[in-house]
Amino acid sequence: MNSHFATNVYYDRTFDCDAAKILPGEYYYTGRDMLIVTVLGSCVSACIRDRTTGLGGMNHFMLPDGGDSGPVSASMRYGTYAMEVLINDLLKSGARREHLEAKVFGGGAVLRGFTAMNVGERNAQFVTSFLKTERIPVMAEDLNDIHPRKVYFFPRTGKVLVKKLMQTHNDTLARRELDYAKRLKVEPVGGEIDLF
Repeated sequence: MNSHFATNVYYDRTFDCDAAKILPGEYYYTGRDMLIVTVLGSCVSACIRDRTTGLGGMNHFMLPDGGDSGPVSASMRYGTYAMEVLINDLLKSGARREHLEAKVFGGGAVLRGFTAMNVGERNAQFVTSFLKTERIPVMAEDLNDIHPRKVYFFPRTGKVLVKKLMQTHNDTLARRELDYAKRLKVEPVGGEIDLF
């Protein structure tokens, strides 16, 4: 399963700047003064930035269900891959590991039918323990709960705005995450990762 670099870049009139919208399985990073935005249900996003350069990015992922036997399960490998792709791209672009900081969001109990396996909770636990292991400090978090959220990340300043979506009048988010979850079950974890 490969993480895909988001290509949906547009001009956001509300914030008067360029913005990149990321969907499940995508990530985006930039050194420019712009906005990265996503909508999360059960998925999680890590907003990671170098606090000295303002270089930063965001991912959007979910641990696939099942395959949790063994010390490093298939789903954990996928989460690790989603995190490492973003971190490694930041480091290759000039970020310094010791200057990285994170803010994490999502993991809501949003998708009906996913409650039995607590997919949101698993995603939230994964992202916080991964960052702790990597010694990347978490400066803020908004995890779990029952509401979807829209996350606006400004990597240059590190500012994040979170809007809880109390009512979603359409099922686009749920459909998008369910489709993504189905894809995760069939696609292999992709690529070798160079660690820096």
